[in-house]
Amino acid sequence: LPASMYTEIQRERPDGGNILTQPEYIDGNPDLIKPKKLLNPVKASKSHQELHRELLMNHKRGLSVDSKPELQRVLEHRRRNQIIRQKKEEEEAKKLQSPFEKELLKRHQRLDQLEKEQEKQEDHAPEFIKVKENLRRTTTVTEDEKAA
Repeated sequence: LPASMYTEIQRERPDGGNILTQPEYIDGNPDLIKPKKLLNPVKASKSHQELHRELLMNHKRGLSVDSKPELQRVLEHRRRNQIIRQKKEEEEAKKLQSPFEKELLKRHQRLDQLEKEQEKQEDHAPEFIKVKENLRRTTTVTEDEKAA
């Protein structure tokens, strides 16, 4: 009787205790389908291949990867300056607002909020109330027209 399970496992392995076994397709069995290496979808894409080719050409020429074409640098510089200018103009416009204009803006915002709340309340009102209001409006209009 074996002293432990470990001795049994050692006896069952004739390959000298090698844990990794060789795959069966290496034996050259023609009946087996040999596995193919999977393609990386990123590397298979045309844009990646073109970028890689361009990087290799730049490396052969001795160009730095960080250097950009002059036109692109100029356009980026203009864009940056334009954004900075716009931010400065907005800040100046905010500073130049008089207290009167600020108060007008606050009142306008309050009125908008009140109108929205009224619309919400009208949407929740029963339908017969809406119809009744419409009838009142039409009757008052016709009475005014008769008087004129």
